[in-house]
Amino acid sequence: MTQSELIAKIAADASISQAEAGRFLDAVLSAVSGALSKGDEVRLSGLGIFDVAERAAREGRNPATGAALKIAASKAVRFRAAKALKDSVNGGKSK
Repeated sequence: MTQSELIAKIAADASISQAEAGRFLDAVLSAVSGALSKGDEVRLSGLGIFDVAERAAREGRNPATGAALKIAASKAVRFRAAKALKDSVNGGKSK
């Protein structure tokens, strides 16, 4: 599903215009992005948890030459799906 398709689905389900649905989606994504950039986690019931994971600096290898190189520390966005989402993807079955 593309962003345009998602906006169309939101508009149809909420009986609003696609322009309003687009602004709504932009606001949600901006709020999630802002919270993550501050280091906060975002919990969406039934969907999952977005948070920021710290990655330590490490040594890697250039696959072409085999030369060692330093990989700087970084942050990565992590998503953990909620049980309800996992169950819906698996047809209502859980492990």
